[in-house]
Amino acid sequence: MSARLPYLSAKLQGLGTTIFGEMSALAVATNSVNLGQGFPDTDGPREVLDAAIAAINGGQNQYPPLIGVPALREAIAEHQQRFYGLAFDPATEVLSTAGASEALASVLIALLDTGDEVVTFEPMYDMYAACAAMSGATVKPVTLRPPNYHADIDEVRAAITPRTKLILLNTPHNPTGKVFTGEEIQAIADVAIEHDLIVVTDEVYEHLIFDRLQHVPIAGLPGMRERTLTISSGGKTFNTTGWKVGWVVGPAPLVAAVRTAKQYLTYVHSGPFQPAIAVGLRLPDSYYDEIAADLQAKRDRLCAGLVETGFEVFRPSGTYFVTVDIRPLRADGDGYAFCRELPHSCGVVAIPNEVFYTDPRRGRHLVRFAFCKRFEVLDEAVSRLKALAS
Repeated sequence: MSARLPYLSAKLQGLGTTIFGEMSALAVATNSVNLGQGFPDTDGPREVLDAAIAAINGGQNQYPPLIGVPALREAIAEHQQRFYGLAFDPATEVLSTAGASEALASVLIALLDTGDEVVTFEPMYDMYAACAAMSGATVKPVTLRPPNYHADIDEVRAAITPRTKLILLNTPHNPTGKVFTGEEIQAIADVAIEHDLIVVTDEVYEHLIFDRLQHVPIAGLPGMRERTLTISSGGKTFNTTGWKVGWVVGPAPLVAAVRTAKQYLTYVHSGPFQPAIAVGLRLPDSYYDEIAADLQAKRDRLCAGLVETGFEVFRPSGTYFVTVDIRPLRADGDGYAFCRELPHSCGVVAIPNEVFYTDPRRGRHLVRFAFCKRFEVLDEAVSRLKALAS
């Protein structure tokens, strides 16, 4: 728990500095291999980069429209139709945001009131609890447990109260790498319909899925389109995390509510990068196949090295991340201390999973490594970890 900060409002006390900023700064200070924060160390496709350069040189450097440039909104709508058979009106049902992070903030601030509750799955991306707190709402977590991180629908039902406003679903799931199954998605949809809940789904890793598994968007299930807001972004799919181009798609009344909040956050964002992400969304299927295959190979390389080092490894089905149990190498299972000491002891940075739980004890012994790096970087990290373990 963070120390109490003077001047900070009561609803934000305890949040402190995000772990990603802390650990990335530590990586720089110690010249460590950064397998903590999830960003690639290679650039995205040349067509996308060249489109951004052309937009800058073409004068697209002033405020874009609040809802996003038409080319991007049209490309997002085409993407949803192309991959999932979902039709959205780019004029009223698509909203561009400053990354998925602003999309999440805009959605939760727009839809939640003080006293509302959000049911979500933990471990969870740390922004979920923070954005709920900024809205005056409370997160009600349902815990996913290793090794398979199965979603217990009975626990979902038990978490719902008369104050529950929405279910927040993240698939593929950060930090576990779980891809929710079609059966799990259908069960969550059934609960949402039964209790008349909104579903907000964070799908930023939708194209980064391995082992021939498929992403199932909950918006495509019967009765769900009218109650679902889908969030995604171009950062993970096109190796452009610094561009901060995200979006929300859903029924016009819900998107209008989100737009109202978004206009008082960044207002607009990423002018020349929006048309560039539109180019990326229209790349051929071969691109999407290749980026998933590349990450799967990197997953396999890092997982094998972590197993050889002595960790218990929970092999992910998607995303950038793999979780390990550190207790075979550190008997006290103190993941936070392990991650703080690791840069100094062997020059590797990872993330302690306890920060992704409402009760840190549930994830105390778990640590997350990112594999969205070049093979030689992964090999160097494993070499350093093996030297520490020996």
